[in-house]
Amino acid sequence: MRILVLGGTSFVGRAIAADALHNGAEVTLFNRGRTNPGLFPEAHHLIGDRDTGDHTALREGEWDAVVDVSGFRPRQVGQAMAALGDRVGRYLFVSSHAVYRRDGLAPFSDESVPLREPLRDAEQLTEATYGRLKVACEQDVTARYGDRATIVRPGKVAGPYDQDRGLTYWARRAARGGRIALPGRPEQPVQVVDSRDLARLVLRLIEDDRPGAFHAVGPAEPTTLGGLITTCAEVAGTEIEIVPVPPETAPPPFFPLVREERLWPGQQRDPARARAAGLPATPLEVTAADVLAWDRGRGEPPLGHGFTPEQEALVLAEAGAR
Repeated sequence: MRILVLGGTSFVGRAIAADALHNGAEVTLFNRGRTNPGLFPEAHHLIGDRDTGDHTALREGEWDAVVDVSGFRPRQVGQAMAALGDRVGRYLFVSSHAVYRRDGLAPFSDESVPLREPLRDAEQLTEATYGRLKVACEQDVTARYGDRATIVRPGKVAGPYDQDRGLTYWARRAARGGRIALPGRPEQPVQVVDSRDLARLVLRLIEDDRPGAFHAVGPAEPTTLGGLITTCAEVAGTEIEIVPVPPETAPPPFFPLVREERLWPGQQRDPARARAAGLPATPLEVTAADVLAWDRGRGEPPLGHGFTPEQEALVLAEAGAR
């Protein structure tokens, strides 16, 4: 099988490319050639730039499927589709749970719940624009390829090579042990999907030639934010005490994996359709252990999210004073 990955050397795309190569696919990667340029020497590499609209390298070649992990704006997706035309069999677009409306959320919703209004002309990716831009991208892919279009909507993706630092923050923090400041509530539901499980789902959907939309969420057993932090501590072999603190004590813009209570149903999406299509379920403790090992192996660089040790010490001191 010939698979074209638009991206493929950072995190989600990296996992997809690795899975495809491991299973004998002929893989072509299209990207700027700047992120991990020596990765996957056994793949074909095409150089272009979706930000500037340079899709020249895509004007030749044929593939059984394209996996779009780097399309964030309708312009980017439209230009890729125009360059590829009908020289691809299936177009699988990796979208997001941010496409869903936030009003009237209900726990365990499936892929049929209402989407946000599409947005086509915003260049800045913000909380207000990201999901709406993804909606427009989904619509354009489906309009162009019809039954040859597949949409995968991941929840929070976790695993080695994650630069978004959600689970990485908690795995690293729990490994230090002691009192842990949580600017939220331990009972908040949380869904994370292992990047390798997401990759396997993507390849299964391509192999089975499945159209439609699919939630990619995990782990298999429902968990909470407190449960996730506890699992990270168990993996690291440390003793912890979770100390809930006021959300306003957290540094902006977002604290890793913490959500407002009104958004909790969005952390309880129904994965049944994806599970039936082949989404695996790596245990959370395995994902956490692999993230911790990867983070330690790279020297635990600054994350830029969550509390610094100094900030957390002040917050915990204030919590103790109260």
